[in-house]
Amino acid sequence: MASSMKFSFVLFFACSLFVQGTLAEVVCENLPANLCAFAIASSGKRCVLEDYKNGRGEINYMCKTSEVVVERLYGYIESDQCINACGVHRESIGISAEVFLSAEFTAHLCSPACYQNCPNIVELFFNLAAGEGN
Repeated sequence: MASSMKFSFVLFFACSLFVQGTLAEVVCENLPANLCAFAIASSGKRCVLEDYKNGRGEINYMCKTSEVVVERLYGYIESDQCINACGVHRESIGISAEVFLSAEFTAHLCSPACYQNCPNIVELFFNLAAGEGN
């Protein structure tokens, strides 16, 4: 009986840590550069990686919140599987349609691994293409 109670307590504690972790707020400015591109803040705005020169002339990177709002995803960091399947890079600076205009990217985007499993990247492409008139 005591071990059952102890197990229940441990299970409850583990589940509460999991729920707390999944409810963590995503703030673009708090993300490291290697997680910024293709992330979405809890506010629903896309994160964007920006570069700047520091006082010594070295290029550094900073994650910022853009004004681009996503309709259905909030507090989302894109998975490595989708980054690879869709042929994009976490080092992408800014939000630009240029990255998405190559035939190589289109082939990745239209692959089942990307198109069927990575709605964040697919939506970003279609919104950028619509804005460019493509």
